[in-house]
Amino acid sequence: MYKNVLKRRKLFTIIAILTCCQALNTQAQITLTGQLRTRAENRNGYGNLVVNDSKNGDFISQRTRLIFGYKWDRLTFGVSLQDVRVWGADASSISTTDNRLLLHEAWGELTLANKADTTIKFKLLDMLSLKIGRQELIYDDSRLIGNLDWLQQARRHDMVLLKAVHHGWQVDLGYAYNQNSDAVGITNTDYLPANVPAIVKNSLGTLVAVPAGLIPLAAGGSAGNNSSKSGTPVFANPPSTNGATQDYKSFTSLYISKKIDQTKFSALFFNDNFGKYRLDSVGSAATGYVYGRRFVRTGSTDTYDYSPVHRYTYGLMINHTIGNASDFGKFALQAAYYRQSGTDRDNVALDAYHYTVALTYQKGNFSFTPGYDVLSGNNAVSPSGKDNRFDPLYGTPHKFWGYMDYFYAGSGSPAGGLNNPYFKIKYATNIISIGLDLHSFSLNKDMKKADGTVINKDLGKEGDLVVSYNMNKFTNIEFGYSLMKATDSMPFAKGQATTNAVAATFNKTANWAYIMFKFTPDFFYTKPVAIKQ
Repeated sequence: MYKNVLKRRKLFTIIAILTCCQALNTQAQITLTGQLRTRAENRNGYGNLVVNDSKNGDFISQRTRLIFGYKWDRLTFGVSLQDVRVWGADASSISTTDNRLLLHEAWGELTLANKADTTIKFKLLDMLSLKIGRQELIYDDSRLIGNLDWLQQARRHDMVLLKAVHHGWQVDLGYAYNQNSDAVGITNTDYLPANVPAIVKNSLGTLVAVPAGLIPLAAGGSAGNNSSKSGTPVFANPPSTNGATQDYKSFTSLYISKKIDQTKFSALFFNDNFGKYRLDSVGSAATGYVYGRRFVRTGSTDTYDYSPVHRYTYGLMINHTIGNASDFGKFALQAAYYRQSGTDRDNVALDAYHYTVALTYQKGNFSFTPGYDVLSGNNAVSPSGKDNRFDPLYGTPHKFWGYMDYFYAGSGSPAGGLNNPYFKIKYATNIISIGLDLHSFSLNKDMKKADGTVINKDLGKEGDLVVSYNMNKFTNIEFGYSLMKATDSMPFAKGQATTNAVAATFNKTANWAYIMFKFTPDFFYTKPVAIKQ
């Protein structure tokens, strides 16, 4: 009798919850979707060349997301929980050090103006909203600002974004500000970037723990001939890009776009600021040094200037289309030019540029795209006295400069910049797509070996093949294979070698393959049922 009562109560509770959810769903728009993306990879020279006779690296990584959306009246709310891990990286039982679960997105967006809503009195703009919280930021083709979705961990920003739309114009104004802690007793705004490795190689090549408060500059190597303001030697081979090795202290962004007929104009202004540092080293000649940046004060007598450095990136992109893919064919032209000024993270005056042009011809299911990218670099033969190395900010380099991620990714990039003529072919339907990208990489400016010899600018050729199959509405399978044929200049340009003898030890033919399963269920989706007449 008692068990029957409990069963009835549980059944009543479940029915009540479902009834409330259904009633709420009639008043508000609720979405609940998921993503399970599992990717198996075989690497033999992915990101950087490997030495001869190296064994291939195999692993399986996985990203799991649960994405909740809610819209009611003038409020839109979004939360994305994300877990990223490599299979086998955790103990099979519960581990107290397992902290890969994180909040990928958590934001609320408040509508301030909407001409279509008669209850809102503010009518000066067609649409005005304020989005606050952790969120992805994507503009244009994700060249400079994107969510870096290829990486399992992706990218997001803690920021506030004011969004306006009026008569076809789009204007976004964003602001982000980072701090390490809100603990009592903090008396300054010095910021220590959070992406610090736990282990690094010292100057003797020994693996050691990263000293507290130090951002290591690179693994191994030796100090250069320059010195910092404090007299500490400057590391000879610093990491390549701000986004890869150091988070910003703050940024202000402005994005403006307008579409006129078949032409879209978009302008981007991005000011990111970085904390100043002093170069430091920990260790001794006998035990080995770890060279790095120290962003925090070490004592009351430290008078180094910690005010932030300011970098400015600005430019214009134009996208224009003519024709029709089902008729004689459609042409899509994309051209963009960006500059960087201000100072880099090392407080050196910055003067860099990036331009791109591409023309896509689409006929039916086929498309063909020739294009050319240039990212300026530093000239080792005739240096300008400024930093001429363009940094593509917080975009998606995997999409543009080769799927093997040799450039402007976590593996670093040549100080001499990059020239990248390419040709892309793609066949795409609703079920399957097949794409082949061909790249020819070379330095934009001259680089030298340690002995002063100028290296050949040609870096190598890369081919990327991707096949994607949509099995059903919520299931996608993707296969990729990439081949890199590098020249003898590549290990010098990437900082892997300083002499010809060392460069000769690297295998100049690299390859990489993966297969990825992507499941994206919509938990509120109901499959349509055919009604018999």
